[in-house]
Amino acid sequence: MTTSDAGEPLVVMEKVNKHFGELHVLKDIDLTIHRGEVVVVLGPSGSGKSTLCRAINRLESVDSGTISLDGEPLPAEGKQLARLRSEVGMVFQAFNLFAHKTVLQNVTLGPVKVRGMDKAAADKRGRELLDRVGIAEQADKMPAQLSGGQQQRVAIARALAMDPKVILFDEPTSALDPEMINEVLEVMAQLARDGMTMVVVTHEMGFARRAANRVVFMDHGRIVEQADPETFFSSPQSERGKDFLSKILSH
Repeated sequence: MTTSDAGEPLVVMEKVNKHFGELHVLKDIDLTIHRGEVVVVLGPSGSGKSTLCRAINRLESVDSGTISLDGEPLPAEGKQLARLRSEVGMVFQAFNLFAHKTVLQNVTLGPVKVRGMDKAAADKRGRELLDRVGIAEQADKMPAQLSGGQQQRVAIARALAMDPKVILFDEPTSALDPEMINEVLEVMAQLARDGMTMVVVTHEMGFARRAANRVVFMDHGRIVEQADPETFFSSPQSERGKDFLSKILSH
């Protein structure tokens, strides 16, 4: 899918700037993510990737610029923000599960509390989602009884339970042991095949090549270049992109 035949714009960032004190971490970010598109954000550490991801649902406030979701501007705070934020799933590096709740309870909490879903319906849907991510049999365990890869799959099921318009993945595999990384990436690749709109910050180049519709390469707070994976990995246009890939792909 090329950008031109993608769905309509879903997330639109215009002239977004963000500082942490003196540090200018996002510099005039213009980015449009279309419905059904998988955008993988690459770049060296400290380039602003995670901040960009977290700005999309206002987990990080921004200093200037606008962000809209499905045509509605994201307000800075309040009920309207909470409503829009509930339409944006988020999967973090640290799984952020509730340790004192079962796997199924972690998945159903949002739909029951935020969406007002009936508990029996939420449980049924929760079990279906756990089955979808390959861990149906773990529903009644506590998170601590699961491997890291299984916990991250619970986190993905939890994000899906809210029926979001887009899911943000902020380095979802970087805390995992190598043998667990693929089981999580495979679930994500299946979501991509199913048409879920996704923004993925990752160091996993194989996933970027395989699952992305578009690669966004960042450096020093700027989007340096954007291209389909084949173009970016075979012939990056920027010196920074070439330098980044030569360091990554030579190992």
